[in-house]
Amino acid sequence: MSDHSHEHGPGHEHGGGGHAGHSHGVAADADRRWLGIALALITTFMAGEVVIGIAAQSLALISDAAHMLTDAVSIVFALIAMRLAARPARGVFTYGLKRAEILSAQANGLTLLLLGAWLAYEAVHRLIDPPEVEGGLVFGTALAGIVVNIAAAWCISKANRSSLNVEGAYQHILNDLFAFIGTAVAGLIVLLTGFARADAIATLVVVALMFKAGYGLLRESGRIFLEAAPADIDPDALGDMLVAQPTVVEVHDLHVWQITSGQSALSAHVLVEPGGDCHAMRRDLEELLQRDYGITHTTLQVDHIPDPVLQVALGGGTNDDASHCEDPHGPVHRDGPHQH
Repeated sequence: MSDHSHEHGPGHEHGGGGHAGHSHGVAADADRRWLGIALALITTFMAGEVVIGIAAQSLALISDAAHMLTDAVSIVFALIAMRLAARPARGVFTYGLKRAEILSAQANGLTLLLLGAWLAYEAVHRLIDPPEVEGGLVFGTALAGIVVNIAAAWCISKANRSSLNVEGAYQHILNDLFAFIGTAVAGLIVLLTGFARADAIATLVVVALMFKAGYGLLRESGRIFLEAAPADIDPDALGDMLVAQPTVVEVHDLHVWQITSGQSALSAHVLVEPGGDCHAMRRDLEELLQRDYGITHTTLQVDHIPDPVLQVALGGGTNDDASHCEDPHGPVHRDGPHQH
């Protein structure tokens, strides 16, 4: 007898209130309010900084202003993505538009890398042929920028940073804060010593920070788009843990991925002993996955194992590749040594 169980476990009932026990959405109202305040602070200061940077002939100030522009764009992306992600799943978008947040994070990472490349080129040019820089204007503006960015970073830190989308905006602001600190130091050096190349050196420090943050955002968002397992979950170890449960003989077609940041999902085909209770085992495995791995989106197909596969699993057969499925995806997990 075959028992194909695609039912959802506790917290997945679809009646009345939908997915009970799940926190699918972002705290949209609160997060949008904090992001909006940060956006207002940044755009207001950025407009003044461009004017001062041109007057002072400071690439460090202009680079900070350009970085603040990407800060503003990242926050706008975040706000748009949050509205899209909050829409319910319907039609062809069976997960809703939750991955709009990951698109936003990827755009943030890409803008950091592209802007960093342009600023690096300009900084090297100014190292070779440094212009006259007004150190006093640079120093004073940078100090004001530090205050503005501390306030903006504090606002975004109050939002839900478990979202890669919000984290992308936060990384922009944090990098800008470090940039202003470097610019303030450069401005002070120019003011006290007249060493104009300090402005370009400070810009290169900012570029290094931008590259680091941009690469991190692209790497994490890329993992989600490629449906890799979450960084803190080893699929092979997880499969071995599932097959070690009582009455479970084999686990295959095991997939674990992220729908969006902070929301993992898992599907697998589980074979149990002929006398095993498929429904009870499914519930036990779902509870285990939720408790030990925090995975609440699970689709487990649980069947009684066919006799030929049972013989192979118990070491009584000769075909090590025997499986219930003709072409299982990934390794077949059985109790005892097996290929990973």
